[in-house]
Amino acid sequence: MREFKYVITDPEGIHARPAGLLVKAVKDFSSEIKIKKGEKAMNCKAIFGVMGLGAKKGDEVTLTFEGADEDAAYDAISKFMQENL
Repeated sequence: MREFKYVITDPEGIHARPAGLLVKAVKDFSSEIKIKKGEKAMNCKAIFGVMGLGAKKGDEVTLTFEGADEDAAYDAISKFMQENL
């Protein structure tokens, strides 16, 4: 299992557009990818779960990757987060 912590920098937080882009970015990986804020953890492949976290600018989220392609998923999604959120 791999883990990536990230502080949201987007002024609007994780709203519909970036949530949709995140879901699209993770859909091709077979690994289980979760995003967690506080005690809430959601599947990154479910847009309403990602949006339901209510992550705002300045919030720290933790992404976890577990599965056969977790290393590739970690590399791609950590880059995605830095470029988009």
